[in-house]
Amino acid sequence: MSASDPSVGELSEVAILRTILDGLGPSRALVGPGDDAAVIAAPGGRVVATVDTLVHGPDFRLAWSSAYDLGWKAAAVNLADVAAMGAAPSALLVALAMPDETRLSFVEGLAAGLRAACDELAPGCAVEGGDLTVSDTLTIAVTALGTLDGVEPVLRSGAQVGDVVTVAGELGAAARGLRVLFSRFTDASGDPIPVDEHDLTDEEAADLAVQLRPSPPVSLGREAARAGATAMMDVSDGLVLDASRLAAASGVTVAVDAAALGWDPGSALSGGEDHALLATFPSAADLPPGFRVVGRVIARQDDLVLVDGRAFDGRGGWDPYRDWDAGRG
Repeated sequence: MSASDPSVGELSEVAILRTILDGLGPSRALVGPGDDAAVIAAPGGRVVATVDTLVHGPDFRLAWSSAYDLGWKAAAVNLADVAAMGAAPSALLVALAMPDETRLSFVEGLAAGLRAACDELAPGCAVEGGDLTVSDTLTIAVTALGTLDGVEPVLRSGAQVGDVVTVAGELGAAARGLRVLFSRFTDASGDPIPVDEHDLTDEEAADLAVQLRPSPPVSLGREAARAGATAMMDVSDGLVLDASRLAAASGVTVAVDAAALGWDPGSALSGGEDHALLATFPSAADLPPGFRVVGRVIARQDDLVLVDGRAFDGRGGWDPYRDWDAGRG
């Protein structure tokens, strides 16, 4: 036991909650934390809602991620989903399940990461409520709310033949960062070990930062909606897999130009967790700054996605039921 850094099992729920609220800063809601529920303003009368859960094991490893990293990432992945609907994030609700031995300093770091991600990626959005409970497995579940404020939601199902396919944000870096972690920072039995930053090149450190602390272009979701995006989604599981979902919803095929993806098209096509925005626009549209053309929408073919005119024969993106190695970290 450490008097200066007790475990959550040594504290009451009230004390833990006070630590979190102090770290999150002031509420932005009409009614913030303290009542049975928050009251959030919804300009335009419509609310976008999404939820994402990070579980120790399949989604992160404590040997590799700091509490701050986890708070940031838990916020960022949800903010990206709101942005992909063309909405502006307005509030997060965070449910946290922790083992008894979790230190209070970890809770403080998590709250700091949540707050920093909201402040940087979606100013005006804040954590406005949540829940605490005990679990043998550390779990962070975040519900994100967003407002459309007069803009129609941008769905996956609106892509039209002749549209250009565009991306905003980075593709491939998170996958490269994950490869660095599994190839360089595991012991002989495959269990993760702490990252030695001195053992990284500048390029590897940059890729690792995208994996552990992604920075999706949240503000560009609203810009894409205003510019007439016909379809949009967050690229969380790899460009090919996510583009196939957009194509299936729209009844089209997405034709990707590999050369437009940069120097590492393989990672861009099959990697995941960059949380870029994939959007289609009419060919005559003025693209918002930050979006680049990577392909076109064509009539439905046998394959939902073509890369340089051919079916993609590589790995099809991240699937936790297939790809998790069941390690606890």
